[in-house]
Amino acid sequence: MKRFLNKKIIIPAALVVVFLSTTAFNSNFFEIAKQIEIFTTMFKELNMNYVDETNPGDLMDTAIKSMLEDLDPYTRFYNEQDVQSARINQSGDFTGIGAKVRTMKDKLVIVEPYKGYAADKADLKAGDEIIKIDNVDITNFKDDAGNLLQGTAGTEVALTYKRQGKINTATVTRESLEIDAVPHYSMINDDTGYIVLRKFTNKASSQTEKALNSLKGLGAKKIVLDLRGNPGGLLNEAVNIVNLFVPKDQLVVTTKSKIKKYNKTYKTKREPVDLEIPIVVLINGRSASASEIVSGALQDLDRAVIVGARSFGKGLVQRPKPLTYGTQMKITISRYYTPSGRCIQALDYWNRDENGKATRTKKQDYKAFKTKKGRSVFDGGGVQPDIEIEVAKQTPITEAIEEENLIFDFATEYFYKNNVSDLKGFEFSNNDFEGFKSYLEKQNFSFETETEKALNEALIVAQEEKLDNAISSEYNDVISALNSYKSAAINKNKEKLSGLLQDEIIKRYFYAEGLYDYYKANNTEIKKALEILNNPSEYNKILN
Repeated sequence: MKRFLNKKIIIPAALVVVFLSTTAFNSNFFEIAKQIEIFTTMFKELNMNYVDETNPGDLMDTAIKSMLEDLDPYTRFYNEQDVQSARINQSGDFTGIGAKVRTMKDKLVIVEPYKGYAADKADLKAGDEIIKIDNVDITNFKDDAGNLLQGTAGTEVALTYKRQGKINTATVTRESLEIDAVPHYSMINDDTGYIVLRKFTNKASSQTEKALNSLKGLGAKKIVLDLRGNPGGLLNEAVNIVNLFVPKDQLVVTTKSKIKKYNKTYKTKREPVDLEIPIVVLINGRSASASEIVSGALQDLDRAVIVGARSFGKGLVQRPKPLTYGTQMKITISRYYTPSGRCIQALDYWNRDENGKATRTKKQDYKAFKTKKGRSVFDGGGVQPDIEIEVAKQTPITEAIEEENLIFDFATEYFYKNNVSDLKGFEFSNNDFEGFKSYLEKQNFSFETETEKALNEALIVAQEEKLDNAISSEYNDVISALNSYKSAAINKNKEKLSGLLQDEIIKRYFYAEGLYDYYKANNTEIKKALEILNNPSEYNKILN
C-alpha cells in the first residue's frame, strides 16, 4: 500500500512544479510549498492509519473537486477519460450509440436519439432509462456510466432499459458520429435564410460560412442566426464567425488576466463574406460564452439586431493545462471584453452570499458602454437583446419545472398516449395544457420562492428573539398570498410552458430537424425577426 500511496502523492507535487513555472506564483513559493507538504503528510497518514480501508484515488478525486468548488464552476479537473471526452466534444466526432444521454444517479436516460444513427435504428426513444450496459449494472456504477456506451465502431453493446415501466433489451452496433455545429440551415421564405448554430466546435465557422454561402446562392438577402441554447465553445471560432460579417482587422474580443501573457486582443484576420446583408441574431438565457462573444460583438459593432431574452452572462475564459498521468485541468485564466469594453459576466463566484451561492450583479451596478454608432449597452448581466421577447424569458417557475425534468417527462408520457403525424397541423392545445397541470399535481410539484426562503429565515430569527407570536398573523398572511401566487403562476406562464412542451413533443415525433421546420412557421422570436428584417427603416432605426 505504501508504494501505491507514494505514486498518488506525486500528483500534487507535480501540480506545484506547473504552478511554480509561472511568474505569478513565484512570490507565493513558500506558502504553496508549505500547504502541499501539509497535504501530502496528512494524506499519507490518513491512508496508512484510518480504521477502515481507504481508496487513495477516490480520496484524491474528492479532495481536488472540493477544492475547486470554492472557485468558479468552469475550473475543473479531468481524469484520463474526461480528457478524451472533452477532446471529442470540441471536435464534434465520436463513436457511440448516436444519442444524447443524461447521466443520473442510478441510470442513463436517452434525451435525444439522432435520426438515422445507431440508437434510432435500434428503436431507442427519448425517455428510455438504461439500467444495464452489457453486464454492468449502472445502479452501482460509481463513474460516469455514459463512457461505457463509447467504443470501437462496429462493436456491439447490449443495453437493458426501462420504458413505461417495462424492462426491454436492445443490441446496438456502435458507429462513428459527427455532431454538426450547424445542424440546420434553410430558407424561411424567398429572401431570408435561417442558420442554426448549436455549438462552437472547431468546425463551427467553416460550417456557418458554408451555410451562409449556400443560402445566398438560393437567394437569401437577409439572415436569421439562431444561437438559442448554444452553450459556447472555442473562442477563435466565435471570432471567425463574426469575421463573416465584419471587415478584416476589426477588434472582436479582448481578454484580460493577472498574467500578462494571457492579455490578448482578437481581431478578424480574413476578408468578410458579406458586409451588408441584414442580420438578426436570436439568443436566450442558455446562450453563453462564445455565443455571447458573437452576439455581443455584432451588437457593439451595430452589425446585427439582437432578439430574444438576456443571455446567460459568462464572461470568463478557460484554458486547458496538462497534468501528470494523462490528466488535465481547465483553469479560468481571464475575463473577456466585447469591442465596446464591457464584460458581460453575470455571477460573482468570489463574493458569495451567506448560503455559499454566487451573487448576481445588480442592475443598478451595471455600467454603460457605447456601440460603434453610440448606442448604450451594459455590462454585468449577459447580452441584453435590442428587442426583448417576453415569452423567451425564463421565470422562477419555468426554471423549477425544467430543473426537475418535468417538461421532458411529460413529453415522454404524451408520446405514448398520442399519435401525431402532421407537423404543420400540430398544436399544444388548451386541453393538453390542463393535462400538464394535472401531471404536475400528480408529481407533487412545488417550488420555494426566494421570498419564502427569506421569510423562513426571518421567522427563525423572530423565534430566537421570541417575536414569533407577535408576527405570526402577518407571517401567515404573506405565506397565504405566496401560495395563491404559486397556484396562479402556472397559468400566468402558460404561453412559455406551452412553447417548451410543444418543442419537446415535436422532437419525439419529428426529431430536431422537424422542430427547426416548425420554428420557421410558428416560432415567436423568428416571427419577430422577420418583422424587423422586412422593415428596413425599423431595422436601421434600431441600429442607429
